[in-house]
Amino acid sequence: MNQQQDIESTVSKAATLIEALPYLQSFRGSTFLIKMGGSAMDNPELVRKVMRDIVFLEVAGINPVVVHGGGKAISAAMKESGLEANFIGGFRVTTPEAIDIVEKTLTHTINPGLVDMLHDFGGKAAGIPGHTVFTGQRIQGIDDNGQPQDIGRVGEVTDAKLESIRAITEREMVPVISPLAREKGSDKLLNINADLAAAALAKRLKVSKLIYLSDVPGVMEDPADENTIISTITPALAHQLINRGVISGGMLPKINSALDALDHGVEKVHFIDGRQPHSLLLEIFTKSGIGTQIKQ
Repeated sequence: MNQQQDIESTVSKAATLIEALPYLQSFRGSTFLIKMGGSAMDNPELVRKVMRDIVFLEVAGINPVVVHGGGKAISAAMKESGLEANFIGGFRVTTPEAIDIVEKTLTHTINPGLVDMLHDFGGKAAGIPGHTVFTGQRIQGIDDNGQPQDIGRVGEVTDAKLESIRAITEREMVPVISPLAREKGSDKLLNINADLAAAALAKRLKVSKLIYLSDVPGVMEDPADENTIISTITPALAHQLINRGVISGGMLPKINSALDALDHGVEKVHFIDGRQPHSLLLEIFTKSGIGTQIKQ
């Protein structure tokens, strides 16, 4: 690279920083809830890159809160224990034996691993077992025939204790929270879908942004063509896309939880591909973004 190319590259980098400036000014002091899941979590190097971007947010004066999944790691741990992973309507059937594995994998492997990565990049973070902040109630699964099915120790969040989370963010640290809850009444552990846990917490914290980082680029007009990503969706358009069958399958609960979050004070919801390097920063700090945002 010659001197002129060096200068052009440097100017380009400066232009990127200038483009980010109004967003940095606008978001300073805001709280973003970031849900990590999907196959993006299966690649340690991808996860490290996301953790580095989250440290960038924290250094920039934004308060990131992380809720993580861990589906494939849980399935692998169950297999090692001789248990088969079964799903009904997208929810893991969670027996009393399975909930122990779910809890151990989330609390003792995935959660501290994410915290360590944040520390590796100079960030400050604290892990929070979800069952210490979430209260839940059991839900039923719906099978392929539309019939309700018992799926065991699986629930939805009915309440959340925010004190420990706020105490961590006030110390300029990143809370990293697992999707577990205590069942109201019995105090038993419940397995919570991470998308639903993230949306429930986002509502209660009234965050500026709820960001779903997964292995899906966003909402696409043609689900088979990643070039048809819709950059901005309103709730009215979301319902139209659902009725047309454009939004279906695994995206349906994500979109429904996003719409519910918007109805309860969350300003914007973003769906981005965690497999793309720096997708989190590109979505937040550039005009065009990289995924799909839903706003009122």
